[in-house]
Amino acid sequence: MRCQKCGQETFLPFRCPYCRDYFCSEHRLPENHECPEMELARVPKREEQAVPAHGQTSYDYTITYERPTPVRKHVYFSVKELRHLAIATLLVIGIGLSSGIFPEVYGGMGGLSMVVGFAGILTASFFVHEIAHKVAAQRRGLWAEFRLTLMGAILTLISIISPIFKIISPGAVMVSGIVERDDLGKISISGPATNVVLSVAFLTAALLPMQYSSIFLFGAAFNAWIALFNLIPFGMLDGFKIFVWNKKVWTFVFAGSLALTVISYRLIF
Repeated sequence: MRCQKCGQETFLPFRCPYCRDYFCSEHRLPENHECPEMELARVPKREEQAVPAHGQTSYDYTITYERPTPVRKHVYFSVKELRHLAIATLLVIGIGLSSGIFPEVYGGMGGLSMVVGFAGILTASFFVHEIAHKVAAQRRGLWAEFRLTLMGAILTLISIISPIFKIISPGAVMVSGIVERDDLGKISISGPATNVVLSVAFLTAALLPMQYSSIFLFGAAFNAWIALFNLIPFGMLDGFKIFVWNKKVWTFVFAGSLALTVISYRLIF
């Protein structure tokens, strides 16, 4: 999410309690982002006048009482978030269905019904990754909601109609609040870990003598790849935060996702 003041990409944005916009750490205070609701920031929520004993008022002073905002630690979805999720779902489904235009992919999956099934697996796998981040963050009392990103949504839309360029990145879960390094690492690993589990499950199903084994194989390959990509220890990807948190955990999960990627793609091709 970008800071509403300077436009800087911010992984953990701060939400102003007065204007409700999001800012980086430098501009999080109302006076630093020229908050349009500055007057609300200056006026105390509740005041009580303390009067000294014996009716003397020469040293009157004002006490402001303000209770801390309670933090909800259960999983919840806002109306705005549900709208963003609905649009992102349509975009990801479009990516899955667009795979049917390639004869080799269409034939490898086994027909139209398989392409539709693959689109469902693709969509579910993407959102399981994102919702895992959301649940892990909200369970720790942090604000966490899915948001579309303009560039990501445009790239995903282009990918639907492009025969070569394919990227699934309509948005991501935005997390805000004060978080320790250990918690950040656990929140970050929750997404790739779910994809590793799904990849193992789909790969196991694909090896069984079943009617839909081919679609499960594609599902295993996709989940293994999305986990591997997100575990790259670079920039804003999950891998960087996991690597900083615990290198042993990162090595174990990265090696597992790499092995699953190699195995699943070799079985496909």
